[in-house]
Amino acid sequence: MITGVVTPQREAIVHLAVHDRAGNEHDVEAIIDTGFDGSLTLPPSVIAALGLTWRRRGRVLLADGSDTVCDIFEATVIWDTMPRRIPVDAADSVPLIGMSLLYGYELIMRVTDGGDIRISKLP
Repeated sequence: MITGVVTPQREAIVHLAVHDRAGNEHDVEAIIDTGFDGSLTLPPSVIAALGLTWRRRGRVLLADGSDTVCDIFEATVIWDTMPRRIPVDAADSVPLIGMSLLYGYELIMRVTDGGDIRISKLP
């Protein structure tokens, strides 16, 4: 199970271990964004610091309805205690966890200050 907390700013925060190019784990605090259909976004500065591998450019639809092109990298994250290779969108924003990473899991949130977040694999 993956756990997190709801902040007083109404953000659903989960800590995620992301591997750098050498395989070392780095803790990344990310916000769950159910409106994001990808796996994970990271700022370009974090992607560069981790030395993630560039894979391609891709079109993304933003929350305001506009679309843009972004670089997509590959990373290994620890998800539910297991390593998982995922695409990472470069975005000038805080790290976001999207629905593709959550797929196959149940998300339960107590949406209050300090509320618990539980993410469990579906049977």
